[in-house]
Amino acid sequence: MLADDSEFEFSNPNWAENNYLASPLIDAGYERGQKADLENMGDREVDEVPHGEPVREPSGDEYLDPDTLVFTESPSEDVEGRYEEDFEAVFERIREETGKEVEYSRVDSYAASVEAMRSERAHIANFSTGATAFAVNLAGAVPFAVGLASDGAFGYRLFATTRAEAHDIQSVDDFARDEVTVGHAEESSNSGHQAPSALFDQQFDVTPGEDYEVNFSGGHSNTARGIAAGDYDAGPICSTCLKDTVDGDSSLEFDDFKVVWASNPFPNGPITYRYNLHPDIVEGVEAAWLDSDFSGTDYAERTDYTEFLPIEYRRHWYDIMTIQGYNDVQYEEGALSE
Repeated sequence: MLADDSEFEFSNPNWAENNYLASPLIDAGYERGQKADLENMGDREVDEVPHGEPVREPSGDEYLDPDTLVFTESPSEDVEGRYEEDFEAVFERIREETGKEVEYSRVDSYAASVEAMRSERAHIANFSTGATAFAVNLAGAVPFAVGLASDGAFGYRLFATTRAEAHDIQSVDDFARDEVTVGHAEESSNSGHQAPSALFDQQFDVTPGEDYEVNFSGGHSNTARGIAAGDYDAGPICSTCLKDTVDGDSSLEFDDFKVVWASNPFPNGPITYRYNLHPDIVEGVEAAWLDSDFSGTDYAERTDYTEFLPIEYRRHWYDIMTIQGYNDVQYEEGALSE
């Protein structure tokens, strides 16, 4: 079932019959979605959110108008190496649009980023995809923008991954065999746990935690390195995280990995503001991201996004909320992984 590199078709991978080495997928840019996918998400007819609560509406007597706006972000595979100066281009735009100073606040967990906004210690945040619904429900976050790369790519996919030489693993069905050890990233991760918990069950009748033991690796890069080292035989990995892991580790190659199935694209983590931020500040914050071209800046280099497009939580996060509802995720304090 391992297809030749030349046989990969972006629009029709035919996963029922094909496995692919990771290299042709990455070469084709398949680890990302396209602008059209993002537009299709925004065109969906969605009357109500499928799980949890919608974004909060402020009342006029509770607006926040701080002298300094605090920005934070959920940790991800590459956040450890980011510094305040990497955000200077967007921070300067916020200053221009709002007249406010901006401060960068570093946190070390998804829970800490959500708590920072809930307690009003952060006013603007970039949350991870899976943590966004927690931020909306617990912290009053309002997602308004996601990034787009210069080539029109956005987001990521779930890659069901194994080693290239694992000839006996040709489908997610094979993850359920007794001798196969499967690694997941962490409980709150969308592509590393939540999405496979729902999609593997729906599409393959393979239920993680029942049909195979879930071994939490602590992160996508750990899952990838664990598969390469033989600690895990397979696992769901965020596609862009797999790319970043291999690009950043000279001991790994894309041909070390085989992908037996991939999901449709998911949106990357959004830029959000707290729901009760003063409308004048909100207008300036939105303009800072949505009316700017960040090409050539450190911000674009570190995030890979040169521009940002508007989103609507109930439409663009519909799939994420549906997955979390399928998994009976409760948006409660303590339910978000540290």
